[in-house]
Amino acid sequence: MRAVGLDEPFFVRSAQGAYLEDVDGNRYLDWVMSWGPLVFGHADAEIVAAVCDAAERGTSFGAPTEAEVELAAELVDAVPSVEKVRLVSSGTEAAMSAVRLARAFTSRDRIVKFAGCYHGHADPLLASAGSGIATFGLPSSPGVPSATTSHTIVCPYNDVDAAAVAVTEYGEGLAAILVEPVAGNMGVVPPEPGFLEVLRQLCDASGALLVFDEVITGFRVARGGAQERYGVVPDLTILGKIVGGGLPLAAFGGRAEIMDRLAPAGDVYQAGTLSGNPLATAAGLVVLRRLRDSSVYDELERRGARLEAGLAPHGRVQRVGAMATLFMTDAPVRDFEGAQRADVERYAALFRHLLESGIYVAPSQFEAMFVSFAHGDEEIDRTIETIADFDG
Repeated sequence: MRAVGLDEPFFVRSAQGAYLEDVDGNRYLDWVMSWGPLVFGHADAEIVAAVCDAAERGTSFGAPTEAEVELAAELVDAVPSVEKVRLVSSGTEAAMSAVRLARAFTSRDRIVKFAGCYHGHADPLLASAGSGIATFGLPSSPGVPSATTSHTIVCPYNDVDAAAVAVTEYGEGLAAILVEPVAGNMGVVPPEPGFLEVLRQLCDASGALLVFDEVITGFRVARGGAQERYGVVPDLTILGKIVGGGLPLAAFGGRAEIMDRLAPAGDVYQAGTLSGNPLATAAGLVVLRRLRDSSVYDELERRGARLEAGLAPHGRVQRVGAMATLFMTDAPVRDFEGAQRADVERYAALFRHLLESGIYVAPSQFEAMFVSFAHGDEEIDRTIETIADFDG
């Protein structure tokens, strides 16, 4: 909140549909949606009922359940790259584990990532990350030894020449190229035509693995994520947010020959006591089964387009499916450097104006608005009208 000129956050008491209520009784139209997972809104009745039903049978067993297998089957069916999948509890854990697996599979150490892309707070991945780190202007985090990030090579997003130079220089020791196929942690920055295709070619040529971080884009921009939308299939995929239906759950998966290296079948250790717990899998199954209907994405696209059209006169709107950012700039944003040129003070003033009007957007220029089924035309139009009032 300090990034947008406020001393402290409001504290939430409850939420329903597209609305939050704080402990003082103030009601807000919510575009943050728990930072993306709530594609059907807060406290969806079917999800709540499934979680309550699961809780009555026990919250954690430390043993397999049928729901874990059913959720895994949904992921394999939906995501083009995933033949086998491992459930975990957070996107950070999934990204950390996917990088470890890529290094083991290739017997190499180095990874390429892109400036402004955030892959959780594991030490090796906090080199030029986006989102909160961008908001507070920190190039990395204290407490991360330089030796930990010494094998992390950072390139500008959407820069195929820089990626090619990095692969030429470090290719023999390169385990993976790790990328958000649609950047969501420097604000929404789509891949330029050919960018993802070139990364696929560079990995094929060098023997490195292509890893898509689809924690945000998975089941949001299409049922099969950005890899379905753009037609580029990675070797490993990191998933989170929507797959847990609003509860702590994430996953990583990919080709069977790679995933077979994971313990206990293989030699790459990964474990978690609450991974695939009954509450999260119950919520995730409800959401993923409802997302089988392609009309869901047609409707999210319609709502996203309506929001985009209304915001367009007030800055640079960048949207992919049901995620969008209003950048306070007139120029296209293609990378982290471009995102940082946005007028963050003007965004902060807009944030305060919206909050005073009962509308809650991300307290950072470098985040997204998340369109959900709880956002009807009334909520979209109210938001557009309130922003127009700010512009005078």
